[in-house]
Amino acid sequence: MNQLAGWDDTIVALATAPGIGAIGVIRISGTKAFAIVNELFPSKDITQQPSHSLHVGFLKQGDEVLDEVVVSLYKSPRSYTGEDVIEISCHGSPFVQQQVIEACLEKGARLAKPGEFTQRAFLNGKLDLAQAEAVADLIASNTAAARKAALHTMRGGFSEKLKALRERMIRFSALIELELDFSQEDVEFADRKQFYELITEMSDTTTKLTASFQLGNVIKNGVSVAIIGKPNAGKSTLLNALLQEDRAIVSEIPGTTRDTIEEVLNIDGILFRLIDTAGIREHSGDIIESAGIERSLEKMKQADLVLFLFDANDTRSAIETLKTEIEKQQLNYLLVANKIDIAGEKEAKEKFTDLDKVVFIAAKQHLHTEVLKQKMVDAVLQGRLNTESTIVTNARHYHALREVEKSLADIRAGLDHKLPGDLLSLDIRRCLHYLGEITGEVTNDDMLDYIFSKFCIGK
Repeated sequence: MNQLAGWDDTIVALATAPGIGAIGVIRISGTKAFAIVNELFPSKDITQQPSHSLHVGFLKQGDEVLDEVVVSLYKSPRSYTGEDVIEISCHGSPFVQQQVIEACLEKGARLAKPGEFTQRAFLNGKLDLAQAEAVADLIASNTAAARKAALHTMRGGFSEKLKALRERMIRFSALIELELDFSQEDVEFADRKQFYELITEMSDTTTKLTASFQLGNVIKNGVSVAIIGKPNAGKSTLLNALLQEDRAIVSEIPGTTRDTIEEVLNIDGILFRLIDTAGIREHSGDIIESAGIERSLEKMKQADLVLFLFDANDTRSAIETLKTEIEKQQLNYLLVANKIDIAGEKEAKEKFTDLDKVVFIAAKQHLHTEVLKQKMVDAVLQGRLNTESTIVTNARHYHALREVEKSLADIRAGLDHKLPGDLLSLDIRRCLHYLGEITGEVTNDDMLDYIFSKFCIGK
């Protein structure tokens, strides 16, 4: 049943991407969907056809043929939105698509707002809120890891665990509030030992979920990687080698790169945003080069991972000093010894191999660049990627879980200090509120409008 007033109308929108293509799909949902399309599809009476059936024929507005189409029927409640839904597959001309949509509008439909189909699915109980948001994440996913994480949440893996814990908390809440009615008798209906166990279990779960957000952010948004080093260390050559194309200008003249260059690379399902920076040296008389160096230092501080490139001919003491300075900055980094084809791979490894986080490459020769890519993945994931487990990728969920953590800590403190049930109930309600915000048991119109406004139209 719709939870909001005014949701009994019928909506229509293009469900496929705008532009010219082989076909376009126009989606219609609502109580009048079958009646509207039936007037435009004289080939047969679709109101008498079974759900989940396909029908080929001409779509007509009066005597004018709009297109030859395939009409897909999904009757309530066995549809994406839970309402009567029809999808019209027409030819992919933007003009044809617009004509079909305008014909539906003339028959009584209205244009759907962004995310309105999925919002109706949520309101009709086909999806909870976390699953609905995962639909948008799946559409926006551009790596295998992002797709798997979104699918896991969309299948309900995240929600089921939280709902089960919330139901158990509600039962304890009811028992504690019942105690308030018998406050004069000083009785306890809620087993405090079992309640402690539940708080511990919920705390462990929420801690793991909030801790996964850092990884979730990497999966969803990618990793910024700053390539840092002295002028002519081979930073632009390394960028080109990783991308396997000539993106950056390479020259033997130190200081060729004056500004940062950014490119994106997909490694094992993780997006790495590579930033080739101006070479860092202590003094430069060139104003433009100096500005580039400042930007390099700023990019270094903002990066999720820093590749410090150095010449394998450099002295060990210089690299040890560099390593000490890096660690003072508390950066996630790899030391990359370049030009081992010149310095000699064996000699370079003997000189630096006992230093942590050193990778040996020859960027110009593409030697061991695949090893570096794997080390970059390991440095970011640190063995944590398992998309069969729940990984929090949504900032709204993360902030709600942090509030749940705080509430659970307050509940535990209240139990430790033997606070009365009325004070415990306040913290329990707060905990339930934020758990409900994640899955949609607790919502308001403004929050829903904000969430679904970020969806594409037609989904």
